[in-house]
Amino acid sequence: MSWITRLPFFVILMGIGAIAMIVPAAHAVVMEDFMTMRVFFYGFILFSILTLLIGLATGGYAPQSVARSQLLSLLAAFTLLPLMFAVPFYTAVGNTTYLHAWFEMVSSFTTTGATLYENAGRLSPSQHLWRALVGWLGGLLVWITAVSIFAPMNLGGFEVRATASFGKGPVRSFSQIARIADPSERLVRYTISLTPIYVALTFLLWLGLVIAGEFPYIALCHAMSVLSTSGISPIGGLYFAASKFWGELLILGFFAFALSRLTFSHALTGEGEQGLRRDPEFLTALVLISTVTILLFLRHFIGATDAETTSNLAEAASALWGALFTVTSFLTTTGFESHYWDGAANWSGLQTPGLFLIGMALIGGGVATTAGGVKLLRIYALYRHGEREQERLLHPSSIGGGGREARRIRKQGAYISWVFFMLFAISVAAVMLMLSLTGVQFETAMVLSVASLSTTGPLASVAAETPIAYSGIPDGAKMILAFAMVLGRLEALAIIALFNPEIWQR
Repeated sequence: MSWITRLPFFVILMGIGAIAMIVPAAHAVVMEDFMTMRVFFYGFILFSILTLLIGLATGGYAPQSVARSQLLSLLAAFTLLPLMFAVPFYTAVGNTTYLHAWFEMVSSFTTTGATLYENAGRLSPSQHLWRALVGWLGGLLVWITAVSIFAPMNLGGFEVRATASFGKGPVRSFSQIARIADPSERLVRYTISLTPIYVALTFLLWLGLVIAGEFPYIALCHAMSVLSTSGISPIGGLYFAASKFWGELLILGFFAFALSRLTFSHALTGEGEQGLRRDPEFLTALVLISTVTILLFLRHFIGATDAETTSNLAEAASALWGALFTVTSFLTTTGFESHYWDGAANWSGLQTPGLFLIGMALIGGGVATTAGGVKLLRIYALYRHGEREQERLLHPSSIGGGGREARRIRKQGAYISWVFFMLFAISVAAVMLMLSLTGVQFETAMVLSVASLSTTGPLASVAAETPIAYSGIPDGAKMILAFAMVLGRLEALAIIALFNPEIWQR
């Protein structure tokens, strides 16, 4: 077993991806889809052999900087592994292009969930399962690498609490331990710790959805999509789900794992004593969800009152639930719409502004979770800094309290959060400009840019005035969006950290 851990990180990921092809192959046997079975089984054999050959060739490779090697491997994983995932998918679908298959796999692996196959019936159940499985594996990879690679380097949102500059390594108080610990051992340790939790949570959600009345296959895809926040569905979303309200209620509870890392890794990050009741990310999420839900509900309530429609308590409750679930879903960058989301518009006669959901997706979920976006911790740091500045305007001689950590978040944390926010805004503008050069209209380019960089693919179908179909944009725009998804998944600071001279020194 030890020889596997000595292999390059990318080779290990490649081997896991090859082994994962057995799952849709086995499912296709049960569904009697033997063509799909053969394609994925042959893909398993082909890429297993290729992984073995690469592993033998790189078995003695010892990088000068393991942290830099892992960061580069992570970048290569999100850019190159989809090329491998797309081969059996392209062959199994048949009436598609390899570019479309690659785009689909990039979208799945980055947990974006944008699909070119808006008609869910175009793909077989085993092909939908492969999309959901690739997204689920991408979510697991994000969980593990966030605490094993990004946290020691003060990246991925951890830089908000750190005293050192981003990308330079651990904070001073832990520098001696970090120099002794082997990054490869840390990666193995967190993989062993987090994988059972991830699998168990997926199984519990799948079992709960089945008990709620969902079909087992659809329940499995939705469970994997919720845990990975990919929003991939074999039936086009939750509107046609058999579990209806009880399934959505169960899913809403599992959204908590995308709002705060303390829900699953509190003992691993040394923050176990903090608790959810004192976690700024979780509290910020509750405030945002409550505020936006109430605003949306009041808008529909006033609209229904002005229209003098005959309404009852059931319609009002459905509108409130639809707003609560959908707002939470887009804050976690999952992108599932509630079955009752359209009912609110029918009740009041008003359409829900997509700008609300764009804002939720831009904010995103918690640090070290599968959610994308700017992240709640950075928003909290900016809020605390603004609060302190407003206090100084009223009381210039006042001294900010809260302890050393609170002062650090208000100063260094807010500074680096603002830097990231500006980088995110510049990235949105750059992607919009490149999409416009391919002929995409301004509003469409804006929505697609936010959807890609925040890894919230379903945003395209609800944020614009009319639903946007990814299949209708030019091929050049699809390639731009695919690379934007990778940028949104890894974040700009992680890319910039690769150019930091300190990680290139031995």
